[in-house]
Amino acid sequence: MSGDLFGSGPAGNVGAPLADRMRPRSFDELVGQSHLLAPGSPLALLKEGKLLSSMILWGPPGSGKTTIARLAARTANAPFVGYSAVLAGVKEIKETMARAAIEKKKSGRPTVLFLDEIHRFNRAQQDAFLSHVERGDIVLIGATTENPSFEVNAALLSRARVLVLNPLAPADVKQLIERALADPERGLAGRFAIAPEALELLAVAADGDARRALAALELAAAGVEQGAAGGERTITPEHVRQALARKHLRYDRAGEEHYNLISALHKSLRDSDPHAGLYWLARMLAAGEDPLYVARRLVRFASEDVGNADPHALPLAVAAFQAYHQLGTPEGELAIAQCCVYLAVAPKSNAVYRGFGKATAEVEESGSLPPPLVIRNAPTRLMKDLGYGAGYRYAHDEEGRIADQRHLPDELTGRRFYEPTEEGFEAEIARRMNAWEKLLAEKKGASGSPSERR
Repeated sequence: MSGDLFGSGPAGNVGAPLADRMRPRSFDELVGQSHLLAPGSPLALLKEGKLLSSMILWGPPGSGKTTIARLAARTANAPFVGYSAVLAGVKEIKETMARAAIEKKKSGRPTVLFLDEIHRFNRAQQDAFLSHVERGDIVLIGATTENPSFEVNAALLSRARVLVLNPLAPADVKQLIERALADPERGLAGRFAIAPEALELLAVAADGDARRALAALELAAAGVEQGAAGGERTITPEHVRQALARKHLRYDRAGEEHYNLISALHKSLRDSDPHAGLYWLARMLAAGEDPLYVARRLVRFASEDVGNADPHALPLAVAAFQAYHQLGTPEGELAIAQCCVYLAVAPKSNAVYRGFGKATAEVEESGSLPPPLVIRNAPTRLMKDLGYGAGYRYAHDEEGRIADQRHLPDELTGRRFYEPTEEGFEAEIARRMNAWEKLLAEKKGASGSPSERR
């Protein structure tokens, strides 16, 4: 739990991390998120002291969610209490809300209760806030990196405005870094300079995360070798690379970013773009996605989007799945990448997908229609006496190895579900089907329809 905003905060503590020391003290110092401060917006009204209301701040790490919550309380001159849903329990928070209700009766001011990572609370735990928000005892500000539609219950969403924060642009990150290097009170003024190439590298590598940028700046500064006595030390690109160690990628394996990236991969392959396909595959794997999940989606893609236009796509996708299952990382990832490229450049057809959808819809609508007697099995004497299998014609004994007899229920005679395209091997399938239909038409013309013969 963090204390009241109006006590001594991190900005006044020289031992605090640079990212905390440089936290904006007013909305005028806030970098990025200009779309949230447009005239008439909730934050603009809050900045002007006209409105303080519950809100859910949805955005990636380091985009300013905690800062906005603190500034909201400061601007409204309201008590501020902060929790992390990872560390705090509902009992502790309920006690705080009870004290907030007493404070509201005394002073008339609600308490700003900030809950970081609100998505970590399940829906039943989130219900604990409802009555206190409804009575105005607290102004709830929740922060989440995941889509509130998935993670916050509807009752709470109806009582709070959802504000979407964007990752900081590289220009915004540069501004923060330069401010930290120039600030004599909270920053590194007079102690370090940064090479232009290092500034550019850090601004891009931070991936829109202000906290990451300032933490890396602080590490890079610590790694700078002492220059001439009393001289200014310069942060180089190599110092930045060492501080960054490895680029952190925004990703959540169960939330919106997960679905965004798998959608990007699937649609890149559908549009026959192997470059984008490899990029999104690499993004997902580098961020920690389960490779077997990706491999399963490629198996699905092979049937849904390639289909019979390239019948080799499905066995290749299954082989890639099995290869990773046997080899693991990193060897098995190459098999998934090979499959990814193959699917991207393969001819595409969703005719099987559409045909199966039509057939499924027909089953739902018409129910359990019986098969024609001619193609039923007759293992018992009774079934033979009832006409099961009577008049069945063996295709291998027929001209063109195709028999003129009904296969669909009588109610569906003539219905077509699978319509092959002219893409890839499916063009050959279409040619065969057309030839068979022509032959059947000739047979019917020569000997009458099956119904006439029975």
